[in-house]
Amino acid sequence: MYITISPQKLGGAFSQSAGDFVNYLEKENQGKDPSEKEFFFNQQEDGIKPFQVIKEIDGNTDRLKLKEPKYYSITINPSRYELQHIQNNPEKLKAFVREAMKEYASSFHREINGRPVSIDDIKYFAKIEQERSYKTNDIAIRENKPYSKQIAHLKNELRKVARGEMPGNTQKIENEIQKLIREAPYKIKGQMVEPGMKKEGLQSHIHIIVSRKDASNSYSLSPGSKYKASEVKMHGKLVKRGFERDRFFQHSEKAFDKMFQYNRNYVESYSARKLLSKNPKQYFMSLRSLGVNEKKLAFKMIRQAGMQLPALHLPQSKVGFAYKQLKKIIEAGIKASSIGY
Repeated sequence: MYITISPQKLGGAFSQSAGDFVNYLEKENQGKDPSEKEFFFNQQEDGIKPFQVIKEIDGNTDRLKLKEPKYYSITINPSRYELQHIQNNPEKLKAFVREAMKEYASSFHREINGRPVSIDDIKYFAKIEQERSYKTNDIAIRENKPYSKQIAHLKNELRKVARGEMPGNTQKIENEIQKLIREAPYKIKGQMVEPGMKKEGLQSHIHIIVSRKDASNSYSLSPGSKYKASEVKMHGKLVKRGFERDRFFQHSEKAFDKMFQYNRNYVESYSARKLLSKNPKQYFMSLRSLGVNEKKLAFKMIRQAGMQLPALHLPQSKVGFAYKQLKKIIEAGIKASSIGY
């Protein structure tokens, strides 16, 4: 499970309103019958309309400056294994989001009226999406790119030959194009994967828009705070501040596992991904120490993810080391017959 938190985009090209973002989240509803549309939900309600979300978020910005985010976007991306485990059930996803948002509230290291932040203080709206499209930074697009470039060049030649602008054999060029398509590493039903193409399999994920201000429109609650859990003296009083992202990510995972009796593999965990980014050597040592069955599944998950180590934002100096170590471990596993293709 991958969870991300992003502030509202601000600047000349972006609106101060949540309207653009909410309308973007309506993209899967376009052209659908009202009975088939996916609506927003929050901690208490289902079936919330887009205009209600915009009104609630835009009306909850008291005393926020123009350059301050009015809301944050949280995206929860369950893995294919997690989705398979809950049979891609949207009601289970909603139940999980409501538990995760309790963890979000508990991850603020501050008080409201002398008590810890609770879920009742959080104004948020969430929406489930069922589809994902390939983007330019996906590994499938990156690895297909050399083939796409050659194909584009050949198609340009093909047009020139057809127009009589240059000599050539159109059939030969067509055959070269088809050969490149066959050799491309990522295809869907024989078609090369390209940006904008819909991904196969279970792709359910959740977008959450959460107000910067609490539900009473009195207190600022920023998950983007540069401060971790700490205390500072302000106006002679000791004030708590900060947001614990690690706690939010880890406790959300634990909530999922507990709710659905999910046996999380090591490589799926937030702590493992964090270790990989900070200490690849220790990460691979941990992989080696897994039991046979867990190691087998771990390598399967790594292969299915396309070994996207750079996507985990490793420092450039560590990427090569990580690939080499992973290659050694996989090769050793194959020789020991501990993983099967």
